[in-house]
Amino acid sequence: MYQGKSNKSLTGECRLSYVHLAKAYVNPSQPNAEPKYSVTLLIPKTDTATYQDVMTSISAAISAAVPKTWNGVKPPVPAIPIHDGDGVRQDGSPFGPECRGMWVMTASRREQDGKPWVCDISNPNVELAPQDIYSGAYARCTVEFFGYCNSGKKGIGCSLSGVMKTRDGESLGGVMKPTANEFAQFAQAGTPMVNPLTGEVMG
Repeated sequence: MYQGKSNKSLTGECRLSYVHLAKAYVNPSQPNAEPKYSVTLLIPKTDTATYQDVMTSISAAISAAVPKTWNGVKPPVPAIPIHDGDGVRQDGSPFGPECRGMWVMTASRREQDGKPWVCDISNPNVELAPQDIYSGAYARCTVEFFGYCNSGKKGIGCSLSGVMKTRDGESLGGVMKPTANEFAQFAQAGTPMVNPLTGEVMG
């Protein structure tokens, strides 16, 4: 529960993957799907508090969905949005190595519902620049769970409300995010600059 909502959770620090927060995204394999903002959360299994809170919020969403979405009948095993990163995906393929030791959960928000709030822990009141939130960064997220019934499939979805970046991390795209540390040696007082061709000290 978060902010008085039994179906809403605030996660602990998790790692972000498949980040689509600056612009709504449509999966190329589903070209007719509606555009959504989305992100996959990698929640450490050691964070038992977040896992328990998420499962409690999912249970609340299931209870709410029985009369509102499922015509008073609870499905025997409703699909839920959190998965074991040490197991396999729904299609039987294994999760990536970054998912080991993690709970994996994808949260999304429809384009028509507006962008989720994305900020930095240093200033939650200011929206974060798109280039500063990426796959591999760490964040805390607010998510809400809801029941759905789609083509006969009944389950619980996960809606993304907000993302608060907590720190940088190694990019999951294989490219390191450039930082001021690129030239940290020149920020130290008295560090000489040397001409690489002649070896002569410059300046």
